Amino acid sequence: MTRTHPVLFAEPRKSRPAVALPAALARPRLADVPLAPLRLDFGPDEHLAEVYERAGDPADPAELRDLYVGRAEDTLDDRAIRPWLAERWRASRPRRTVSPEEILSSRATVRFVKEMFNHYFRDDLYGSLRRPGQLILSSGSVDEEAWGLPTTVKDCITYALSRDWYGYSDSRGREPARDAVAAYESARLPGAHYDMRNVALTMGGTFAIHSIADFALTDRTTSAPALCAIPNYPPLVESLARRVGTRLVPTPSVGGVTSLAPLIELLRPDTPLVLLQTAANPTGALVDETELETLIRRAAPGTLIVLDECHEWLGPQPHWSPARAADNVVRVSSLSKNWSAPGLKVGWLLASSAFIDEYYEYASSSYGGPPSFFYTAVEVLARMERWRLEGRETVGPAELAEYESGYGLTVDGLGAAYRSYADERAERELTLCRTRDEVTRRLLLPDTDVTAARYSINLAVGLRGYRDSYLAFRDLLDRQNVSVFPGLLTFCLSGGLVRVTTARRWSELTHALSRMECFLGERRPAGSLAAEG
Repeated sequence: MTRTHPVLFAEPRKSRPAVALPAALARPRLADVPLAPLRLDFGPDEHLAEVYERAGDPADPAELRDLYVGRAEDTLDDRAIRPWLAERWRASRPRRTVSPEEILSSRATVRFVKEMFNHYFRDDLYGSLRRPGQLILSSGSVDEEAWGLPTTVKDCITYALSRDWYGYSDSRGREPARDAVAAYESARLPGAHYDMRNVALTMGGTFAIHSIADFALTDRTTSAPALCAIPNYPPLVESLARRVGTRLVPTPSVGGVTSLAPLIELLRPDTPLVLLQTAANPTGALVDETELETLIRRAAPGTLIVLDECHEWLGPQPHWSPARAADNVVRVSSLSKNWSAPGLKVGWLLASSAFIDEYYEYASSSYGGPPSFFYTAVEVLARMERWRLEGRETVGPAELAEYESGYGLTVDGLGAAYRSYADERAERELTLCRTRDEVTRRLLLPDTDVTAARYSINLAVGLRGYRDSYLAFRDLLDRQNVSVFPGLLTFCLSGGLVRVTTARRWSELTHALSRMECFLGERRPAGSLAAEG
């Protein structure tokens, strides 16, 4: 008896409803707002160095964490929730002098920031400090219920499950999905000429970089450290530091562009690996592409350049250098940010075919392969994103021919699915950009320095009265029940920089922004420079 398979996109479904915005947000706002060309430097300052100088063992990240939190608790005084840590801070005394270079080269620094990252989520925000009515602007992700996966992509997942496509697969991912990703990425990077041999599907960005570090650095002998640009994401940096000495390299943001000059200066012929974000978290600043090309060209063939491109979205199509496709470059992408699906843990990496061939053995031995029931979703979104990039408004027999006949697709069904996908993506991008612009405008206050993000859903907001971003978070949460993300947790090692995630529903944002305006406008912050001076 012949089994009849379901047809992909056989029945049109309603697209996701558009997110309504107030009429005032229906037009771009930032063009009317004067924005100063800010320079942000992320290296350690004296305030952070004081923690190392007072520690009994400055190589103990847990002690650094406790002293750092204890100082904030001491400043909060009667609002402290861990008085024993405040007492520990008061009992400490300076024991040594510590230089910025020592902090940036210390293994303890990477682990200290990761300990603070864990403490923030586990012990503070979703632990002792959790209260009803909190407004969370610290998630770093899109509100999935408002701007989740396009209906077309969700249909693909449902279809794969209906076909029982969850068996074993190639450790690099199914060939049609890899072929679709290769074509999409070749369209994004003219001159790249990727094919499926350059692609491995992964279980998201964090997992991919952890795997690359494990694959490329385990048992590698070198006297040179890996170089890690900061700001950066603590789990990624920890993945490097567990395997090889790691030097943190502050890369300043100047007028919304990240300079890679410090990375270039520290390159050595035996540098094993360089990790950087092409659009920085938390600033949304894009790397200087000319400097990125210089970095890649000057790196030795044995130096692996890992580009985390996951935040490089929600902005104009960048003009990328062909150097991004060099043999010693690995590019990492994920569905977490651009497609609002952090919980699916799906993404891909692009590299030379030789790298992917060797990575196959690592993947096969380490985790087998990515979840197979997402392959159809990846294939469809990659093909449809390429069509959007190429300006296609309709699909016909040529587009239909890109898919296997086993899907049972028709021109009409594929056309309706593509129109739905393209409309949802366009509406989502427009709404998120307008929301980000309005949040930027609202946060331009007398006591703030706001970096207007060129990409991403995050804003970097400097609170002038604070020397400590964790204290700023605690003070704002305590007084107004609004959570922001301390800059320290992205390796912003100085000042009161906090991250604000703008991809939330306007009904939540407007209340949170009003509370922040009240907080910043009506009081002097605890532990402020003015109060200390």
